[in-house]
Amino acid sequence: MPFIEENDLLDLHKDIEKSQIINERLLDQIKYKNKDLKKIRVQRNIFAGVAITVLLAVFGIYSFYSGLRTSNNFRGQETLAEAIDSIDTFRNRIDNLKAQNEELSLVKEFYLAKKFIEKEKIYSVQVKSFVENNATLASESLTNTMFVKTNPFYAYSLGAFETLEEAQSFRKQLVQMGFNDAFVASYKDGKRLRIEPSN
Repeated sequence: MPFIEENDLLDLHKDIEKSQIINERLLDQIKYKNKDLKKIRVQRNIFAGVAITVLLAVFGIYSFYSGLRTSNNFRGQETLAEAIDSIDTFRNRIDNLKAQNEELSLVKEFYLAKKFIEKEKIYSVQVKSFVENNATLASESLTNTMFVKTNPFYAYSLGAFETLEEAQSFRKQLVQMGFNDAFVASYKDGKRLRIEPSN
């Protein structure tokens, strides 16, 4: 076997020690680099997580507002349809109120005419008298008629005129139609005052 001298052995030990020191330094550098790499990976993972979270949040907010807009548009369409329906409903109500107002106007005119007949002296043309009360002649649809009790008869008269001349003119028309016994009478408070002279 070859012989190694002490100096050479010492140099060899020194070289080994230097190599060990260099190895330890390299291992320390590798550890630091690994730590740096781990930090970078953690930072990269945190950044990716934050980025994904932000993207998901933005997407969620966008979806939420898109859904709101869509539902608002749908609600807007529903609201528009409801508004059109409510406008039609109001028009129908207005038409009904107009019809009721016209009916009330007719009723009011009827009662005003009735009050006028009861309070003022009016003239009417009596066309018939009956011994019994013949209610079938006193139709509610014939508002311009009177059915008055004149002892012992019930008198049936047509028309309610403010002047004697109007009543006499109407009497002439009735005579021409065949009511030869028709005559004009004056009334006040629903009672006959007197039979007026004929023209």
